[in-house]
Amino acid sequence: MIRAKDINLDTPLEGLTPGGEIYEGGTAAMVNTGSWRTNTPVIDFEKCKHCMLCVPFCPDVAIPVKDGKRLDFDYLHCKGCGICVTVCPFDAITMKSGGEA
Repeated sequence: MIRAKDINLDTPLEGLTPGGEIYEGGTAAMVNTGSWRTNTPVIDFEKCKHCMLCVPFCPDVAIPVKDGKRLDFDYLHCKGCGICVTVCPFDAITMKSGGEA
């Protein structure tokens, strides 16, 4: 099985998995995907209650937590999907147009 870190522009098609699937975990941290973002989440820490509901829903693990408090978004990995906005019960997260943090 080819590992994600070994895939590059010179990898032949025959060397890839069907559908280009990655069968190993933890690969998102290896690739800065934030440049794909067309919308950017913004946290209002005045409204945030640190309930952590947004954290497990983030498909890119782009919401870091330290000492029981959520930190600002990891914009190197956030793709701007907006799931965090949907699950926040305190309206502490909004989306702004554009990919710039």
